[in-house]
Amino acid sequence: MSITYRVESGCAELVISRPERRNALNREMYAALAAGVQAAREDDAIHALLITGEGRQFTAGNDLAEFVGVPSTDPDRPVVRFMRALAEFDKPVLAAVEGHAVGIGTTLLLHCDFVYLAESARLSMPFVALGLVPEFAASFLVPGRVGHLRAAELLMLAEPLAAPRALEWGLATAVVPPGQALAVARATAARLGALPLGGLRETKRLMKQAQASTVDAVMQAELEVFGARLGGPEVREAVAAFREKRAPNFRGKTD
Repeated sequence: MSITYRVESGCAELVISRPERRNALNREMYAALAAGVQAAREDDAIHALLITGEGRQFTAGNDLAEFVGVPSTDPDRPVVRFMRALAEFDKPVLAAVEGHAVGIGTTLLLHCDFVYLAESARLSMPFVALGLVPEFAASFLVPGRVGHLRAAELLMLAEPLAAPRALEWGLATAVVPPGQALAVARATAARLGALPLGGLRETKRLMKQAQASTVDAVMQAELEVFGARLGGPEVREAVAAFREKRAPNFRGKTD
């Protein structure tokens, strides 16, 4: 199994562990992530959820080997179940990020309450470069956090974001020395564990309620566009170029 579910002092930890593929995520891993989030929600002994990656990478994002041509709008698709469960999770969510968080690896951080980045961490959302669009409310949450002009850099140009700037732009809680992100996240989880769970749940609900319906609507709209573009000429060219290790040529391939 490439996803490990473990409990440390009342905090459920989901560990992405597929180092031979830079922790790239496939269907089975998304299914395990969805199951882990649901298990943590239903267990009243769990006071928080922590997501991290094993080794030097958080995640390289979607595994391109099974990426093209798969419908994205099916609500039973594992990635959709995972991200909806994460967005609706009613306890604190923490992330500990070492190395690169690509695509959905950055998107899922937008749904976390505490994000700890190692100094060497890099965030990137190369959706447009793949002929796609942002996913799981990123087109709403990113501009809301960093402003439209900075969001255009991140979402249109896919500019990688170094950890210090991510902190400056409001996309991280703290930047820590390399190798320390998990320890710092666990320390915060321990602090949360000493607090009343009911108060934490209600506070999170109140913090998110004003934008909850918008997030849900944007998520659905993105899924429809994302799914329609999968398998289109721009995506096929982008993936072919990636596999052939060449620059893509999108001329004449507009959807």
